[in-house]
Amino acid sequence: MLPNPYAPGELPRVLAGREQQQDRIRGYLSRIGTYGEMGGPLLVFLGPRGVGKTSLLREAQRDAEEHGFITAWVACRRNAPFLPDLVSRVGKAVESADILPRAEKGTWKLRLENIGLEFGLPSVVKVSAMAAADRSEAEAPPRGAQISAMEDLLHETSSQIRARGGAGLVVFVDELHAATRDDLAVLLNAMQNLAGRREDNPLAIIGAGLPSTPGVLVNAATFGERSTFLTLPRLEPAAAAAAVAEPAAELGVTWTPASLQTVAAEAQGFPYLLQVLAHATWEVAKPSGTGDVLDVDQVRSGLPLADDQLSSMYAARWAAATELEKQIMSVMAQAGTPTVTRAEIAAALGRPTQALGVPRERLIDKGIIEPASRGEVRFTMPGFDRYIRETLATGAPSPADPAPGSLGAGRRPRELPPASEGGPDAPRR
Repeated sequence: MLPNPYAPGELPRVLAGREQQQDRIRGYLSRIGTYGEMGGPLLVFLGPRGVGKTSLLREAQRDAEEHGFITAWVACRRNAPFLPDLVSRVGKAVESADILPRAEKGTWKLRLENIGLEFGLPSVVKVSAMAAADRSEAEAPPRGAQISAMEDLLHETSSQIRARGGAGLVVFVDELHAATRDDLAVLLNAMQNLAGRREDNPLAIIGAGLPSTPGVLVNAATFGERSTFLTLPRLEPAAAAAAVAEPAAELGVTWTPASLQTVAAEAQGFPYLLQVLAHATWEVAKPSGTGDVLDVDQVRSGLPLADDQLSSMYAARWAAATELEKQIMSVMAQAGTPTVTRAEIAAALGRPTQALGVPRERLIDKGIIEPASRGEVRFTMPGFDRYIRETLATGAPSPADPAPGSLGAGRRPRELPPASEGGPDAPRR
């Protein structure tokens, strides 16, 4: 059997449908490469979980490194400072790039350690960022000193890179919505100060987070609203088909147009769901060599496997919700419509709309629901509404009777339009 080219939860082999966003990032970084100056304000990509934010940033990181940038990657965690990790990762990036002359390495390490002290790192060489992240807020030094230290870190690092022939420094910050307010305030203030002498700072910071991220940034510093926010849309059907077809084509395996149409329709534009469905189909079909073809029947056969994997994820989300959050989600799931108004939720629960503001915002912050239009919300991930309905009906999700037209409906085969009625052809690179 050929190896499965699909990896749910990991970086896809083909990043399809993100050309516009990739061009935007390249344009953002070209200012650094051309003029040696700061790329601009914080650039942030927004979207629910599963839409491919991390994959976009990782691809941008690879592309930046190919164009002479030195990069550092940081992922924020709830209730944990991320700046110690940022200091550590930037230092390691410079060390790995080996851009400093031997005579300057000792001085640089000492300077980095002095900066690290401001973020609770007794020694960025000897102490891990993870250990430092667990230090209590009471141990944190004054924020003013940290802002200055962050300015020094970003300025001195990017300047050193540029002086040694590199393009500059790019820091990628994932899960920005989870960052602590104090750490975001330090980073935003440092960037604001460095922008005053942008010609001396060949650097950029690119982030990603849930749709609630703009509010988180503004709450940390009012000028956080000057950041550039770009919403990452769901994939168009042709791009979804490309993401599925091209990894298989590299192994000599072909998806029929109808099977691609089925997977794209089930995933509803979510790259994560595409990977889950394609992975399950491959596991069931077990293609063994060049010339094998994956058809609609094999997609249908793989749907129960995909549904089981998603049910585990849905169960974790449901279990982590408070009782009032579950009540809100229950009303949304039982409405049977793609979107639900806030007034409808309040009426069903017999509560004033204002009384539901906090739990509703928590669900948005968790990436479980999202605003659809003025006064309306919807689930971010297809299939979660069906999971909730089954949980409410039986006390546990029923794997035997999925709703027609939803993920898992492949267990009860439905008629699909023939390939000639709009089924996408397998795209090529």
